[in-house]
Amino acid sequence: MAKILIVDDEINILKTLVSILQDEGHIVFSAENGEEALNFLRKNDVDCVILDIWLPDIDGIEILERIMTLYQDIAVIMISGHGSIDIAVKSTKLGAFDFIQKPPALERVVTSVNNALEHSRLKRENIKLREESGFEDEMIGTSSKMLEIREVIETAAATNARVFITGESGTGKEMVAKAIYKKSKRADKPFIKVNCAAIPSELIESELFGHEKGAFTGAVGTRMGKFEIANKGTLFLDEVCDMSLAAQAKVLRVLQEQQFERVGGNDIINVDVRVISATNIDVKKAIEEGRFREDLYYRLNVIPIEVPPLAERREDIKNLVDYFLQKSSQEHGIGLKEVSDEGMKLLVNHNWPGNVRELKNIIERLSIMVAKENIDEEDIQRYLETEDDFNDFVNISPLKKAREDFERDYIIKALKKNSRNITLTAKELGIERTNLHRKINQYNINIDKV
Repeated sequence: MAKILIVDDEINILKTLVSILQDEGHIVFSAENGEEALNFLRKNDVDCVILDIWLPDIDGIEILERIMTLYQDIAVIMISGHGSIDIAVKSTKLGAFDFIQKPPALERVVTSVNNALEHSRLKRENIKLREESGFEDEMIGTSSKMLEIREVIETAAATNARVFITGESGTGKEMVAKAIYKKSKRADKPFIKVNCAAIPSELIESELFGHEKGAFTGAVGTRMGKFEIANKGTLFLDEVCDMSLAAQAKVLRVLQEQQFERVGGNDIINVDVRVISATNIDVKKAIEEGRFREDLYYRLNVIPIEVPPLAERREDIKNLVDYFLQKSSQEHGIGLKEVSDEGMKLLVNHNWPGNVRELKNIIERLSIMVAKENIDEEDIQRYLETEDDFNDFVNISPLKKAREDFERDYIIKALKKNSRNITLTAKELGIERTNLHRKINQYNINIDKV
């Protein structure tokens, strides 16, 4: 016996499906529109959703996306009387278990539901195993700095206080955020991540707060924002200093009042969200340059956590290497490798500018590419650009200056071409917005004078 929600605005179809599945012994609920379905899912647990593509208020594909984000263990079966191959393919790519044409045949529905429920059961088991086997991946280590971070995590997790995580790229800031979430009282509620650097400034407000139908060109329906989706749970604002100033003002208001309006809307939406933020840039410098609001920083920075670069906790490298070797062996179905003593010395002494993320990639590469069981110093040198080689290259002053001069001029030309739009310029250059901001600061480029 399972709990099944049917979402369809055609009453005859709704009644037929309810009757069929009740005869199979399931507990069946129904909703006639998307908003009603989403409200039901917020308050109740279900095992399977049968979802119509065409609904009067919210597109079925959008509801599917929300379910896949918030309730990953729920199986979703899409139904439609106007379906096409493209819609069916899109649905399955987004995570739908099956796609059924209307009018649905009795045997087809029963078979699909039974298979979907079994699939859902297996997904739940896998999620539980992943949680039990260690989601902490890149937080492995027994160095004094890691022990201090774990203590802060335990303290922070027991509260609803906002946490502000700083550290270089690849140090594991997201792992810290997830560890706080998993240990908190909100662990059974949504954990929603927003990469503020990856969203264009003109869309960030809609992403965070949602929008009403017709709010702007392309807003063909009502859309919930990440704050609303994360209600009762945790919202992780990654690269928060790259958020537009307009969005920062709205976030400040939400933190103060726990309410907001969707873009283009007038209705007040109340939320209860714990916010965890992270950045890899110098926050004080961003505040001095007017790129980040000081009042917002003090609102977010209730409990600060600084994640050290890997070079400052070298005593953890051996444990990390052993862990990544074991993980790679399991994921790729290859024999468990080990690193020689001399090879380990090379890894420990490397500067690791990409931090734990770089180490993880290198170890995975070595475990796959090195055929023998023992990975030695020569194998590592073949795949690892040593810090000495890197320094020998960048210390060629004339060449370094020529390269920097060329890069500076190239960035200025790209900024002019794109009317100083950071997002478009970064896209044209093929780099992240955060990297472009860093280079603009590095080369002292005054955007206002470009």
